[in-house]
Amino acid sequence: MKRREFLTLLGGAAAAWALAARGQQQAKLPVIGFVDAGSAVASAQFATAFRQGLNEAGYTDGRNVTVEYHWLEGRYDRVQGVIADLVSRRVTVIATPGSIPATLAAKAATSTIPIVFGVGEDPVKLGLVANFARPGGNATGINFFVSEVVPKRLGLLRDLVPGAHRIAVIINPGNDATAEVTLKEVQKAAGAFGLQLQILNASSRDEIDAAFAAISRERAEALFVAPDGFFYSRRVQFATLAARTGIPAAYASRSYTEVGGLMSYGTDVPDSFRQAGVYAGKILNGAKPADLPVTQSTKFKFVINLQTAKALGLEVPSGLLLAADEVIE
Repeated sequence: MKRREFLTLLGGAAAAWALAARGQQQAKLPVIGFVDAGSAVASAQFATAFRQGLNEAGYTDGRNVTVEYHWLEGRYDRVQGVIADLVSRRVTVIATPGSIPATLAAKAATSTIPIVFGVGEDPVKLGLVANFARPGGNATGINFFVSEVVPKRLGLLRDLVPGAHRIAVIINPGNDATAEVTLKEVQKAAGAFGLQLQILNASSRDEIDAAFAAISRERAEALFVAPDGFFYSRRVQFATLAARTGIPAAYASRSYTEVGGLMSYGTDVPDSFRQAGVYAGKILNGAKPADLPVTQSTKFKFVINLQTAKALGLEVPSGLLLAADEVIE
């Protein structure tokens, strides 16, 4: 064999050995199964925030941990299969930072694999933990408020559109835990404010279109959009249809107002995902979910899109402008 051919063969073998070694190293990395109700594109900032939290705990995706992303894209019927696969492969951690259905499915599927959740309802009532201070099982995470902020958000919408009395409410029945609580709280608040509600269900892109057609047909005067991971992934659709319909709408997070939504009030959701990433990293470092207290979100944002308000012919009261954490112009 010629010397050049031998060196080429040797170089190729060395490269193959290096790739094989790298593959074995990757295979040995701990795996986090990340499950989200939205889509990879629409929820990219959530994944980024989660990775930021991991970095704060000393972990970098692809270097000393592997994060597998599973995007439900609003198909809550897929959650059981996704969780079952993660459990069967015995991933190191299951992370469900923004989905009650995924969290409940994970809790029902395993009592040993650590679960880091993010839920908008009381995790004790959901049966996820024994108590906030000492969860006591294989699950812990972040409690970001949903039901508690519903009356506040509806009140801000009423203050922004004082002449509105017929309010449309869009909920996702596929996300039944959040939908049920949101409906209960919004009905209670509407009674206190003297408002009439039009309840509409939507769990797909076409059903969102149909809901707006019903809003236009029934001549609702304002819109309240329930918090939901799938709705979040369709936020551009919501903002576009609200503008086309000419209806003032209130949403759960700032990202809606970024794309043209009128106003939002709610928890700083990306920060909740960051905190979930920190907890996942702590568990990788040896902490037990049973000993990690459930964290409650303390950051809330009230955002007004002034350009959208002007397009709708709304004059925003000075008091609301002063109260807003951010005004998008």
